[in-house]
Amino acid sequence: MKDTLTSVILSIKPIYAHAIMSGTKKVEFRKKIFKRPVDKIFVYSSSPEKKIIGFFTIKEIIENSPEKLWSEFNTVGGIEKEDFFNYYRGSETGFSIKVSKVEKFEDGIDPADFFENFYAPQSYIYLEEKTAMYMEGKSAGNKISCS
Repeated sequence: MKDTLTSVILSIKPIYAHAIMSGTKKVEFRKKIFKRPVDKIFVYSSSPEKKIIGFFTIKEIIENSPEKLWSEFNTVGGIEKEDFFNYYRGSETGFSIKVSKVEKFEDGIDPADFFENFYAPQSYIYLEEKTAMYMEGKSAGNKISCS
């Protein structure tokens, strides 16, 4: 099987999702990472918003201890120290997804427009390439570039 880059929908709390879209949060912290090569992340702003508000491409993914991730990325992570370490409590390693190019959807996308019986992912879900391209295309008229 050939390794091809793919897209995912990542469920992110609204405060962090909007910080990524505005460019103030330049990394997304995760306890677990994708099993397949991923190049594009569609940002699902979780409850109460419940919309896909844009996407970003991945510059790099770094695995390290939470202490080292904090030391390296605390100034661009968009999260308070206490919240960061509470999130990683009990974890020996974590991941920092460095954000590259960001595209914000002006109105957001209701996932029900693309998925039957959509449930917000606990962490992430893989997208078929045609679905990712269609989402991009449907919002092309409403896209705001925030690179």
